[in-house]
Amino acid sequence: MMRHTMSENQALLLTKSPTAGIYSLRCAIAEHLLRFRGMHIQPEQIIIGAGTEYLYELIIKLIGRDKIYCLEDPGYHKLQRIYTDNGACCFSLPIDQQGMSVTALNAVRCDVIHISPSHHFPTGIITPVSRRYELLGWATSGQRYIIEDDYDTEFRLVGKPIPSLFSMDMSSKVIYMNTFSKSLTSTIRISYMVLPMPLMEEFNRRLGYLSCTVSTFEQYTLAEFINQGYFERHINRMRNNYKKLRQLLLKELLAHPEHDKIQILQQASGLYFLLKINTTLSDRDLRSRLQQNGVHLQSLQHYYQNRQAAPEHTFVVNYSSLTEKDIPRAVAALFDSLAM
Repeated sequence: MMRHTMSENQALLLTKSPTAGIYSLRCAIAEHLLRFRGMHIQPEQIIIGAGTEYLYELIIKLIGRDKIYCLEDPGYHKLQRIYTDNGACCFSLPIDQQGMSVTALNAVRCDVIHISPSHHFPTGIITPVSRRYELLGWATSGQRYIIEDDYDTEFRLVGKPIPSLFSMDMSSKVIYMNTFSKSLTSTIRISYMVLPMPLMEEFNRRLGYLSCTVSTFEQYTLAEFINQGYFERHINRMRNNYKKLRQLLLKELLAHPEHDKIQILQQASGLYFLLKINTTLSDRDLRSRLQQNGVHLQSLQHYYQNRQAAPEHTFVVNYSSLTEKDIPRAVAALFDSLAM
């Protein structure tokens, strides 16, 4: 596709990209979101950027550094640093079994919430429709917004697709975020966000002078990759591959003679699941043992701002880099680490 783009679009490659990205890629993404997420949006609502970190910076410029931003706890620590380093006031709020709680939100001052309702990392929690409507109701009061992080949802392996919060929003309060870093490769650095039309008009008015941070070459190539159906076939192929890997890994874990030492949680969580281990070892000692045996797992406590609220002996198992041949050896090493 890169060779084709270089030979067929030489003149276009020398034309500067609009601030929000080239129109053909925005059209391709809009069609993709309609097919995969049932989202009816206009290409003019999409902004292309080199990574979600850059897009978060644009959101802060657009909505304002004087606003208070709220994140999920547990969650990615990097998010809090991005907001605070860009001069925004930011804090984390504990989630419950349905995601971010409106009751907890109403007890604090907050203007913008950053959530992942369709597939929370690292717990795998899926926010039900009733809670989603509560969150949308919260956002309608005053100048409030919801940033919906839909990262990794292409690889939901069990159950029916979950409607995006953006598609449920009737008040233009949801900003939708996603990236190609997980579905293609982390080195591509192409992400995008979908703004409600009123915010998009404000973006064009106030920030339309900025340059697009993704090269036209990569934008035109990705647009063709999507339009010709290669991206959809790639997603389907990878989904089948990951589903097979997950089934093999779970089968191997539960078939082990000492499987009573573990409990598998959130099996429907895409490319990872939670593993609770029955042990008297501390999480630090257990993680050290695992690493000595070549098993690299991160404790769930690592993702909590409030470590005291985190469950002990629970680890995040990301199996996306495993091969079928790796699984028996990895499972054996895991249980060897548990031997007292």
